[in-house]
Amino acid sequence: MSEQQHYLNDPAGNAIAEIVKGIDRDVERGEDVLMLGLGTVMLSSTFAPVAPPSVLLPLVALVFALSASYARFNYHGMERKLKASMALLKNHEQTALHPVSAVFTNYPMEPLADSFNPLKNLKRTWKSVMGGILINPFWMPIFYVMGMQIVEERNLGVLNEAIISVEKKLVPPINKE
Repeated sequence: MSEQQHYLNDPAGNAIAEIVKGIDRDVERGEDVLMLGLGTVMLSSTFAPVAPPSVLLPLVALVFALSASYARFNYHGMERKLKASMALLKNHEQTALHPVSAVFTNYPMEPLADSFNPLKNLKRTWKSVMGGILINPFWMPIFYVMGMQIVEERNLGVLNEAIISVEKKLVPPINKE
C-alpha cells in the first residue's frame, strides 16, 4: 500500500480541518512511538536478573535509537505532506495553517545521519560523555540517543501546540448566554 502524498482526501470538505486532522493523527503516531520506546526502556529493568549489562544496555540504546528514528521519519513525512497539501490550497487557507507550517520552518530537523554523528552534535556528545563518566561508560550511547529522543518529543510538543491553536480558530465561539 503506497503512502498518501498529502492530507486532502475530500476535495469538497473543509480543507483546513482535514489537514489539521491528518497532521494531528501523525503527531499522535509519533508521540505513541516515542512513548512505546520509553516504556520498553522502563521495562528493561525486568530483564536485569537474566541479561548482563553488556547485553541489556546496548539494547536500551537501540530501542531509543529506533523510536527516535521512526519519529524523525514521521516528522519529515508530516512536513512533506503539509507542503504538498498547502500547494493545493488558496492563499487565505494557507494563512490559516501558518502556525503549523511555521513550526517546520522554525524547528527544522536535520537528517538522521547528522543526528547520529557525534561530531555534528558536540553538546549532546559532551553531555553523554559526562553522564558516562559519572555513571558508567556503557551508558554513553544511551545518553546520546536519549538526547535524540528528547529533541523529537520537544518538536512534536511544539507542533501539537500549533495544531491546537489552529483548531481553536476553526471552532466557532460558543455563546455563553
